[in-house]
Order: sequence, then structure tokens, then C-alpha cells
Amino acid sequence: MLLLLQQFPSLPSSGAASFPPPFQNVQSAFLCLRDCKRPPLPVLSAFSSGPKFSNECHRVNCSRRSAAVLCTGKRPRQGSRPKKRERVPQNVDLPAVLPKKKKKPYPIPLKNILQAARADKKLAAMGMEKPLEPPKNGLLVPDLIPVAYEVLDAWRILIRGLTQILHTVPIHACSECSEVHVAQVGHDIQDCHGSTSGSRKGFHSWVKGSINDVLLPIESYHMYDPFGRRIKHETRFNYDRIPAVVELCIQAGVDLPEFPSRRRTQPVRMIGKKVIDRGGFVEEPELEKHVDRKSQVIDLDTHRSLERFPPPDISEVPKIAQETINAYEKVKWGVNRLMKKYTVKACGYCSEVHVGPWGHNAKLCGEFKHQWRDGKHGWQDATVDEVFPPNYVWHVRDPKGPPMRRGLKRFYGKAPAVVEVCMQAGAQVPERYKPMMRLDIVVPESEEAQLVA
Repeated sequence: MLLLLQQFPSLPSSGAASFPPPFQNVQSAFLCLRDCKRPPLPVLSAFSSGPKFSNECHRVNCSRRSAAVLCTGKRPRQGSRPKKRERVPQNVDLPAVLPKKKKKPYPIPLKNILQAARADKKLAAMGMEKPLEPPKNGLLVPDLIPVAYEVLDAWRILIRGLTQILHTVPIHACSECSEVHVAQVGHDIQDCHGSTSGSRKGFHSWVKGSINDVLLPIESYHMYDPFGRRIKHETRFNYDRIPAVVELCIQAGVDLPEFPSRRRTQPVRMIGKKVIDRGGFVEEPELEKHVDRKSQVIDLDTHRSLERFPPPDISEVPKIAQETINAYEKVKWGVNRLMKKYTVKACGYCSEVHVGPWGHNAKLCGEFKHQWRDGKHGWQDATVDEVFPPNYVWHVRDPKGPPMRRGLKRFYGKAPAVVEVCMQAGAQVPERYKPMMRLDIVVPESEEAQLVA
């Protein structure tokens, strides 16, 4: 930035003699304020905190003029950092839908997986045991036993409360795809990918939904000893299928007489991938004849729950909805905490989940390129959304209003199905779901949508 100044009155006469002969008559000067981040001009010396004068010749209309350049700078403070503004999440997008013709990404970077495998192989080559800590060695983690009981109790409350709410809040499910809608009528968004969607031009074929459309049933094999014999394809019917959340709680320390589990007192020893000491194989004890396993744990499953729980009073629905959404948050928090310690495997191609140190050998996978794997699952570490899926649905601001339209799709938000059901029943929505629901966006009329930038 150049500012034209008057001749310096305080400039000594001897200073004019220091200029070259053509520039002894100094008529004007220029003051140059330079940012210390920019590279220095060729006529200036090295950067310094004080002012410096030097000569510079400018050609203006083929005439020479002398000028004095003053450069000032200020060093930044040591250790000072600019303050960052806290970003408030607004209109958060949903996770991307993974393609079905491709394997799911690894939740743990492949580089870390290979590094751990090389370390285990190096120890095995030297004949050294792999260092294992609970629960990797078959022992329980005492601090997580109360968490497992809290998750199981919240799971019961979630099933009971959600069943009672569904007596008053209508649910619609597509008979051709997995789309679910919570409103009085189904929406008109043409995004059906079912086998007969072409004849319906992408419109959904709505039918009455159930609790399994809201709370997706993710089941797993119950094993008395997770470190025992692996489940084979021929022996898969010898094991019970229970919700994966319940199986995770059982292996974390919950004692259910109907589903016993082996509690070790001596740790499992391994060299590489080989188990050298598991304390022998122990068969699952048989239950007494008068004990009915299904009747004892019926409240842990969603099977025929609408028949077991009657509809509540209209005045109690908001209270039940708030208890249900609190239980939903409790289950999600507890599953996230348990999975940080206990191993859960998921197929990289389908929705199969297995709770244990390694997956089973049942050939039940029918997804992408299952012929190359002979129907076996591609096991990898599971995520929380695979064990307890959120099942996102469209957020409806007016359940009794007109159906949603395809042209206004970009103005709509989404939320987990349980959260949407509880919100329409009168519960308070947690803050972390509001940016995803896009509550601050005004949905325009169909004629105004084309005018929105």
C-alpha cells in the first residue's frame, strides 16, 4: 500500500548526499507498509522489526523520480493460535448407502489389521503366546457386567413401549422393498427398487407395518462356549437364534437360566491363530423338562408383541414415548460400550451378525459373488449400526397432512424409525437428531420449489 507523503522535514541534509548523483534532489517519498508474510522486495534488505530506508527508482512517463521506502513489520506472538469458532451442526446428511455389488468397507483400517497380523505371526514363529486381556481370553470384564444388565433392561422397555405406541401411531411398509413410512398415509416419492417397481413407475406398494419394520430383527446364534467348536453348516439347527443385543449381553455377564453360558476361571491361551488351551470342550447343559425356554424370554423378542401388550390410554402415550426413546438411547450407548471390548463379527456382504471371537461356518450368504465363496460369509469386525441398525425413515412434520412429493425431496429430513415414532407420539427429540431432521428448513409449495436456488 503506497501513500504519497510530503518531504520528510526531519531528514538530515547529509542523508541526501548518500543517494546516487541522479537522485540527490529528493522531491517526494513513498511509504510502503508491507505484510511480513509476503516475500521481501528486491530493493529491501532482510526482514527486521525496525524501519529501514532504501532507494528505489520508478519510471513514470519516461521520467525518473527518487523515492524513500519505509518498511515496517511486526513479529507474531509465540504460541498464539487463532480462536476457532464452534461449528454448530446444521442439516447433517445421512450416511451414504453402500452398494450391494461391493463388499462393505472395513471399520478398522486394513493397514492396522495387517500390522497386527504380522505381529501375531512373528510371535508365533518364535513360539511365544499371544498376550490376551479380558474378554479376549475368555474371562469377563467386571466393570461391564452392570452395563450389560442395564442394556438388557432397556431392551425390554424398548420392545414394550414401542409395541404400545404402535397401537396409536400408524406404520406403513412397502411390500416390495425395505422402505418404511410413519404417517397416516404413505408418501409419493418414487424410489422403490423392488422387483415389480417398473410397472408401478417407482411408487411403493404400501401395506400395514409391524414392529419388525421399525426395530429391525438382527439375530445371532447363541453359543454356550464362544471359544468352543465352531458352528458348521450341518449343525446350525442345534443352536438357538436370539437377538444379537441379547447374545452380546449374555456373553458380557448376564445370567439367563434359559440361555446358559460358560464362565471361565482360567484364561484361554493362543499362539497365533491356534488355541492351545481352552480348558477342554464342554457341552451345553440340558434344561429341565418343565422349563419352557420361549415363555421365559418372550419379553426379549418382538415375536407377536402386539398381542402381548394391549393398547394404552391416550393420556399415557407421551409418557410411554419418552421412556421408549430414553431406552433406545440407553441400548445404543450400552451396545457401543460393550462392542469396544467384546468381539462381534459381521458379514461384509449381507446382514448376518455373529457374537464371538470368530464367525460361524454356516453357508447361508446369498449376496454378491456368494458362488465364489460357496455360500460362506465374509467375516469382518462389526459396527454398532450393524448390530443395532437405526433404520432411517422420512421425517414427517404433519402426519395428517398431504403425502410427501418427489419434487420436494431435497427439503425433507430423516431420522431413525424409533425416534420418528416416539416423536409423533409426543416425546422430546434428542438434540443430536435435529440436524438430520432439517427442522429449520421451510418446505415450500410445489409451485415455489422451482424458484428456490
